[in-house]
Amino acid sequence: MKTLFYSLITAFILFSPFQKTIMAQDSVEVSDEVLLELYDGARVVDVVDGLVTVGYIDVGVMHPRMAPLWKDVVSMEHRIRGIAVTARYGPTNRPKHPGVDLTDPANYDEYRSWRGMWYHELSNEAFMEHIKPGTALVIDNSGVNDAGSTGSYNIMEWTRAGMTGLISAGGVRDIDEIILQRNPVYTDYMDRGRGERIGRNELLDVQQPVVVGDVTVYPGDMVVADADGVVVVPRRVAVRVGQIAYQELYADMANRRNLYLEKGLELDDTVRERDAPEVFFERLGLPADPNKP
Repeated sequence: MKTLFYSLITAFILFSPFQKTIMAQDSVEVSDEVLLELYDGARVVDVVDGLVTVGYIDVGVMHPRMAPLWKDVVSMEHRIRGIAVTARYGPTNRPKHPGVDLTDPANYDEYRSWRGMWYHELSNEAFMEHIKPGTALVIDNSGVNDAGSTGSYNIMEWTRAGMTGLISAGGVRDIDEIILQRNPVYTDYMDRGRGERIGRNELLDVQQPVVVGDVTVYPGDMVVADADGVVVVPRRVAVRVGQIAYQELYADMANRRNLYLEKGLELDDTVRERDAPEVFFERLGLPADPNKP
């Protein structure tokens, strides 16, 4: 009887309207390029509303301590939208240096060799091969002994490879230069790192799930960040959430544009005219209405 009961329950769940909705959401697959265009200009608040609409309440929204290092509310260059590439650093369990007195100048050459080994073998940047145009790099490096995993030089290398911005649990150094370079970075400022990686941390994982800002991030998830914070959209629902977010954004821009015109304000990019949702979705090859089966 128990077997029959559980079979009936399983069948009910699998074929219930709720489960069919979940399965329908899971079945939508698009290229990274289409997803990036869908989220172009997306705001965190609209994406959060989209997540709620598909049943993801309090999912994907990072803790408020994850905030931008700098903001430019004219150009909006601090905003990030990208496909997640993930990496995880952890505190080392190795000796600071096996058997060598680093205070002795005679051991400087050996120190340099040890330092090179640490950067190339233990705490490298193997995730670089995964960075491409449209990447949002997400690094979990909490509790890594004040190590600065991100600095003004390597973040420029990542940007050159196509990274749109960095979401890092902490471990950011050279902050003045990063702001001057206008590299979009969202981090917990109170967990920044001042020291080198050597003797402090090791690279543990690349392209595996990480937890940053109390949110689990999988490679391929959509990441959106602005002055309201950071939100991560699971890839399985990224298309529908992105469409709903676009509908919200389109309506808000149109309504605010009317108020701008009424008050004689100079129009800016936050109220520019955009394609109507159905036109935009058709161009991307997406359903005209994300809320209809």
